[in-house]
Amino acid sequence: MGTETFDLIILGSGSGNSLVTPYWDDRRVAIVDSGLFGGTCLNRGCIPTKMFAYPAALSAVPAEAARLGVDLGFGGADWPEIRDRIFYRIDAISAGGLHYRDVELEHTTVIPEEARFTGAHQLTTSGGRVLEAEEIVVAAGSRPVLPEVPGIHRPQVHTSDTIMRVPRLPEKLVVLGGGFIAAEFASIFSGLGSSVVQVNRSPKLLRHHDETISARFTELAAQQWDLRTGWTLSRIEDGRGGWVSVHLDGPAGATQQIDADAVLIAHGRVPNTDRLDASAAGLDVQDDGRLSVDEYQRLLSGGQPVAGLWALGDISSPHQLKHVANHDQRIVAHNLEHPNDLRANTLGPVPAAVFSRPQIAAAGLTEEQAAAEYGRDRISVKVQDYGDVAYGWAMEDTTGICKLIADRQTGQLLGAHLMGHEAPNLIQSLVQAMSFGVDAHSMARGQYWIHPALSEVVENALLGLDVPDSGWL
Repeated sequence: MGTETFDLIILGSGSGNSLVTPYWDDRRVAIVDSGLFGGTCLNRGCIPTKMFAYPAALSAVPAEAARLGVDLGFGGADWPEIRDRIFYRIDAISAGGLHYRDVELEHTTVIPEEARFTGAHQLTTSGGRVLEAEEIVVAAGSRPVLPEVPGIHRPQVHTSDTIMRVPRLPEKLVVLGGGFIAAEFASIFSGLGSSVVQVNRSPKLLRHHDETISARFTELAAQQWDLRTGWTLSRIEDGRGGWVSVHLDGPAGATQQIDADAVLIAHGRVPNTDRLDASAAGLDVQDDGRLSVDEYQRLLSGGQPVAGLWALGDISSPHQLKHVANHDQRIVAHNLEHPNDLRANTLGPVPAAVFSRPQIAAAGLTEEQAAAEYGRDRISVKVQDYGDVAYGWAMEDTTGICKLIADRQTGQLLGAHLMGHEAPNLIQSLVQAMSFGVDAHSMARGQYWIHPALSEVVENALLGLDVPDSGWL
């Protein structure tokens, strides 16, 4: 089999798929991906999870309505109908994208195999095809982490890759982990009717979030499902009636066992770098497995950029977020097409959301990070309750908060952390202020805020910060 030569090879069909612009119409392009076309976000990540999260959130409406004198009933969830509706749409998009790239575009070839480096500009696929290109973009993503414990490969044990396609709603689900994936799926399955037990080693959930958010969410999670902290997974064994027994180790040699018909491992994700044989191309790999890139998204070898080699998304970014991968893709696309006018990837801060119950959104520094970087005396912190503004009061909200951190000297926002209704939407104005350098007082008083919209929680939080007066009334 001879060497196949391309102008551009893209490893991964997620965000990397969007690199195929009209610029490449008269050039040969290969997209190499052994997984479902469209990548994790489309097929197994943010899109289907949110399509499950929304109906699961609706299940909480009757309880909220009852507090306000409205009688609504929840008669249960039709899991097969929800699942099939979601994947009927998603699978069609994946198949359509594959057909368009591989069949309709004459200059593009899709190779559904794994590939590894066998040289700086050479790849060899699992089927033995040798591919070469002057430009190679690694957008190979990440995968769920699986602990090395006995029984981890039993059919009842799932990751986020498989849990959404189970044939029936689990009667009892054990969720192992305390990050955003675990929080979202615990919310989803408990909302739809499963009995959920969440197990986490550390005492708080979402421990990478601001301390206030982490502590409050942990309390609220424990009110919604069975939360057990301080325990770690030791093994999974067969149980009765097709169920499994999940064995846990705790403090001072304590042990416990939970029987369930499904288990979700949500211990985070790891970059797929180990499948690429990066050493064959001499590429630098960071301690956490990410490929090293410079500010232009060029891959590094010995600390120096390698001409024609690029990376984007989870394989190189510390932020495992689709919107970050999409921004990386836009940087790489420009730099591929304008080699004499390279653009640096300098966009910040990076916002993120957790579509749990309640919803959470964050951008910028936590209070602890801001204090460490600027000094405790230089930062101002305000926590504004949803229930203290008119719309939150109308909702009788008792849990939602907006927490802001700012620089006392300049008034610049350093961090924003929201938990409650529509948190991922409410945070966007704060992301805009941080991105464009609008100080807190100017943001609060330099525009009208609709009364009595829930967005007033952001306005009041801004006004509660001890920052310089910008002159706006």
